[in-house]
Amino acid sequence: MVSKSNITGLILAGGAGRRMNGQDKGLVTWQGKPLIAHVHQCLNPQVAELLISCNRNHARYQAYADRTIADSRRNFQGPLAGLEAASAHVQTEFLVVVSCDMPGLPADLVDRLTAPLWSKQESSPEISYAHDGIRAQYLCAAIRGKCLNSLTPYLDAGHRTVRDWFASRRSIRVDFADTPSSFTNFNTLA
Repeated sequence: MVSKSNITGLILAGGAGRRMNGQDKGLVTWQGKPLIAHVHQCLNPQVAELLISCNRNHARYQAYADRTIADSRRNFQGPLAGLEAASAHVQTEFLVVVSCDMPGLPADLVDRLTAPLWSKQESSPEISYAHDGIRAQYLCAAIRGKCLNSLTPYLDAGHRTVRDWFASRRSIRVDFADTPSSFTNFNTLA
């Protein structure tokens, strides 16, 4: 089992909110609290340090993070840009990344995602991501810190998709079919 002291958490909350009429998705209220509060409540006890990638409302997000980080790339270039900006602040061997719009994440998310990464063998996976039994949940993933170095060249080459970056690395899916509702996300205003 990977020790909590060797895991940094990252909540991605840096999007433009296009499907939310420009609202900052992490600050949208759900069940009386902002979405970010729900995600923080789940992830914070499972990691040594919690970062939030956000491109606006830093003061509000700071209440839920040890540190907030803004993208170094302009014009909201997607979740990998947030991951790239955060990579310079990851001092642990592992990073667990989640999206700010999944308020029902399972309490054992980090243990289950990091389990395939324990091995130190050369051919061991570098990235593990959740699969809810129907689809891959690429923004619920554990990543070896070393492979974050490949992000900048990937983005500089014009690539943006998380799925394709994962495919370019040694990645493995982790079965969460027993808790599919844990990955319900809020992408639009109801």
